[in-house]
Amino acid sequence: MSVHFQREIEGLKRQLLSLCALVEGQVDAAVRAVARCDAETASAVEKGDAEVDRREVELEEECLKILALHQPVAIDLRLVVTVLKINNDLERIGDLAVNVAHKAAALASGPPIEIPLDLPSMWEKSRAMLRDSLDAFVNRDAALAENVCARDDEVDGMKREIRKQVERMMQSQPDQLHPLLRILAVARNLERIADHATNIAEDVIYLIDGRIVRHGAAP
Repeated sequence: MSVHFQREIEGLKRQLLSLCALVEGQVDAAVRAVARCDAETASAVEKGDAEVDRREVELEEECLKILALHQPVAIDLRLVVTVLKINNDLERIGDLAVNVAHKAAALASGPPIEIPLDLPSMWEKSRAMLRDSLDAFVNRDAALAENVCARDDEVDGMKREIRKQVERMMQSQPDQLHPLLRILAVARNLERIADHATNIAEDVIYLIDGRIVRHGAAP
């Protein structure tokens, strides 16, 4: 790997981590907006999506430039392709943050509703998966990537528990049907964020070991 190519790869990593921090902030704000029924914060998340999209495009263009100029092969090619795929997952997580913000705005526009469900805890677990998947990429840590994949079931279980809680609340509070459906949609979006973190971890395993572990294959 040439010094110039190495420098450009390090630049890709920095851009990727910066995008990840931005996306994390978006989801943080969106979940906070749901918990507080805060329309102003929800609106800020929606407006912030343009910056996520801009950075995603810039990173993709940088990857394509590297592919064209350096024509990497083997592990170097897998590295650039992995960055492209992670970049796409981060952009999708940004879209999910906007979905959560839309639900927060809808909740804020209606009558006050108590939100006893532990959605912030579900997001914390998803965020930890996201951070660890990026750490696994930067540090070439296949074991950490495998650990991220193993944690996906835990978030799935939390979503199932929230669904059960929502169903019980619907029975006892039928007048709150629409707000409760919005809460359930938020939980689904958080579960999908964990799925994207798992996708990133699976790509890291392929980058490091050349093993494809998608579609339920054991890492």
